[in-house]
Amino acid sequence: MTTIVSETTPAYRRVLTGRWRLMAASALMLFVQLALIRWAGANLVHLSYFSNLILLASFLGIGLGFLRSRTTRDMGPYTPLGLLLLVAFITFFPAKIEGSSSDLIFFTEVRPSGLPTWVSLPLVFIVIAVTMTGFGEITGRAFREFKALDAYRWDIIGSIAGTLAFTIVSFLRAPSWIWPLVTLVALWALYGFALPWVSRLAMVLIIGALVFESMSAGVSWSPYYKVNTQTYNEGTNVEFTTIQVNGIPHQNVMDVQERLKVEPMYGRPYERAVGNPLNNVLIVGAGTGTDVALALANGAKHVDAVEIDPRIQQIGSQINPNKPYDDPRVSVYINDGRAFLSGTDTKYDLILFALPDSLTLVSGASQLRLESYLFTEQSMQAARDHLTDDGVFAMYNYYREPWLINRLAGTLDEVYGHAPCLDEFTAVQSLAAVTIGKSEDNAVCAPGAVWIAPRWPRQARPFRCRRSTTVRSCT
Repeated sequence: MTTIVSETTPAYRRVLTGRWRLMAASALMLFVQLALIRWAGANLVHLSYFSNLILLASFLGIGLGFLRSRTTRDMGPYTPLGLLLLVAFITFFPAKIEGSSSDLIFFTEVRPSGLPTWVSLPLVFIVIAVTMTGFGEITGRAFREFKALDAYRWDIIGSIAGTLAFTIVSFLRAPSWIWPLVTLVALWALYGFALPWVSRLAMVLIIGALVFESMSAGVSWSPYYKVNTQTYNEGTNVEFTTIQVNGIPHQNVMDVQERLKVEPMYGRPYERAVGNPLNNVLIVGAGTGTDVALALANGAKHVDAVEIDPRIQQIGSQINPNKPYDDPRVSVYINDGRAFLSGTDTKYDLILFALPDSLTLVSGASQLRLESYLFTEQSMQAARDHLTDDGVFAMYNYYREPWLINRLAGTLDEVYGHAPCLDEFTAVQSLAAVTIGKSEDNAVCAPGAVWIAPRWPRQARPFRCRRSTTVRSCT
């Protein structure tokens, strides 16, 4: 069905009409929803792991907007007022984890800044639902001009276009003010001069606020995060730079020898891989380059540094005092670790999973994180297949629960056929390095540092139940 534009059609409806209007409205709705997930999650640490809250609020608002589209009064042009309220609230009451020390920081020991979670999250939910009601109404009114199947087709095309547009903007690492600018252009295309002056003013204020945010010292955007960097001095000789992503302390950049004093686990894999020639080293999660610098300091002849976030790697290239990424022995790959392993035939003397901690989820409706696929049995098998006969595999991280160390060490035990070395940092129980050789003799464990599979006490064993047609027994 084609929409016919008559002389009585309001002027704002003649800016974009018919299918173009529906596609633009759908694209705008999806674009704004994704922008809210990204920007709100970057400034409210509570949303870093609960971005599905924004999805739920958006779905509620969109549904209410479609219901409102049956009424005569169009509130869609006033939608920017809700956006302005949300941006103002998060700007004045952000929540992040404060940390400016080179010491280790754990989430159980700190409290985020800003308002309490029970205050922030309900308010954000309500404001997003109200705001998305306006975008849902804009789409709903354009939707009603078509037969149902035709409307769904153009709506889906528009939704895909909005998702692609946001993906491109994120991939280009555009600053946050680009998102409201795109929104303003789309609203102008939909309403033209009929867009109320208060809505135009609201969008200008939003753009101005995010321009100010983007111009703040140390603020940049990667395809995944809002990144903040800040440099500190401790005493007279120790200088380090903190990197926060989405309000969470992520990395400290400092000289590698100073790093070993703070976190000696970085050196454990090299101490265990005695006699390993280190002709080829693979580091997954190379980050700002500390692990790369340490591999070079231990005599690595070539290092393949794999890092999924181009902005984090770029920061390391710019400010790491050891300049590991400038070394001709280093090849940098911006890629996912498992994807890299599946696409290379190179054999390595050492493969290191170096704190691959993305601090973000694959999607708002999932509890999977970007690095989750690195810790599967298949991934460990792929790493083993890429080791030389004398090769060693190692990984280290902050394993906040003992069961997680046992799960990962147990997976390595199954894949390699022998127990790995387990070095735990005595000052912090959750800090550990797990090292294993392709052959059992390739890695030499310290006395008492061989991982032993835990034996569950009888009272802790899971129930095993048998059910018949009349009785259920458990042992």
